[in-house]
Amino acid sequence: MEIITAVRGFKDILPGEAVKWHFVEQTARTIFSSFGFREIRLPLLEKTELFKRGIGEATDIVEKEMYTFLDKGDEYLTMRPEATAGVIRAYIEHSLFAADPVVKLFTMGPMFRRERPQKGRYRQFHQIDAEVLGSDDPQTDAELIFMLVHLLHTLGLMSLKLEINSLGCRDCRPAFRTAITEFLSGKEGELCGDCQRRLHTNPLRVFDCKVKECQQVLASAPRLLDFLCDACRDHFEEVQGTLTLYGTPFSVNSRMVRGLDYYTRTTFELTTESLGAQNAVVGGGRFDGLVKDLGGPEIAGIGFAIGMERLVSMLALADDGLDQRPLLYIAALGDGAKKKSGLICNRLRIKGIYAEIDYSGKSLKSQMKRADKLGCRYTLIVGDREMDEQIAELRDMRSSSQIKISFDKIEDYVINIAKEN
Repeated sequence: MEIITAVRGFKDILPGEAVKWHFVEQTARTIFSSFGFREIRLPLLEKTELFKRGIGEATDIVEKEMYTFLDKGDEYLTMRPEATAGVIRAYIEHSLFAADPVVKLFTMGPMFRRERPQKGRYRQFHQIDAEVLGSDDPQTDAELIFMLVHLLHTLGLMSLKLEINSLGCRDCRPAFRTAITEFLSGKEGELCGDCQRRLHTNPLRVFDCKVKECQQVLASAPRLLDFLCDACRDHFEEVQGTLTLYGTPFSVNSRMVRGLDYYTRTTFELTTESLGAQNAVVGGGRFDGLVKDLGGPEIAGIGFAIGMERLVSMLALADDGLDQRPLLYIAALGDGAKKKSGLICNRLRIKGIYAEIDYSGKSLKSQMKRADKLGCRYTLIVGDREMDEQIAELRDMRSSSQIKISFDKIEDYVINIAKEN
């Protein structure tokens, strides 16, 4: 019978890797909490219209990548391709803005896009997403970026490059769109097929193209920074000044854009050279008009999304010591010993001790091999003789030393060992 495998672009997260995911998620929760962020959990399915209005109908995500279907209620639904639109929808629907003028939210979970799978990119992928709603102050931008850099440094990732840019606002961006369209007029034949289409639907997206020929065409293109209005220019200069004050190195990348229509003003990426052409680990930016576009009040916002698969792939290179190993292995020999050992093992577990036991009845030699393979610090040996004497043998797997310990003192003794280790 043929083996059923996972769907292409959908990846199992196996136990050895899952512990790294847990480490990243717990570290993020701890740091986000210290900066005043609260967790929100969102549904995987949203109404398709949310992403058409929020992301933009002329984006690659909406045009080509979303998993959309007509449900039995004759309503189009979409498996979420990103988190920000859903966060804003919940923020508006539940009037979170009424409780506090500035709301800081984060969420974690899977997203779905039907694009070509490649290193660090899957059709089901996971993100850690953080948003600040209700503040348009440039210091908020710098603080969010500072928190993000602190998170990645805490995870042990130091060799990252922070790039920032300003995409302007809805007042100054149209002039740049006109300038770039005029610049590329007559050069369509030198662009890839996607950029030829983008030129007529979303000209800013041509700067996001990784095709070498397109990059060469754009090398002498107008810079968006030259078209900023005074307010946007002042905002961007204060972001840079605050990052400098916080000791956060950055470079200005005037060609950097974001793939979603809702971004305005500050945009940023953290990149690495270890992932090839698709080198962005984190991307984010300001989206001051999105809340209003989705039916809410005029409220500013800024946020970022971390790609978990890419982040964990880097973490795997930086740290192999995250996997928890049992403190104690109980080698039980005989039916009576298995029952007593099972009781001891599970009483230790409910007190927070990671202990393992094998009920298969294998030989002591086989069980000792398994204890060694699991990396257990200690092994408790319980057989018929130990049952008669009510005294077990506790072996230190590192020094090979061994002591006798009575059954009624095992729990307290192991708990004290755990505190010392």
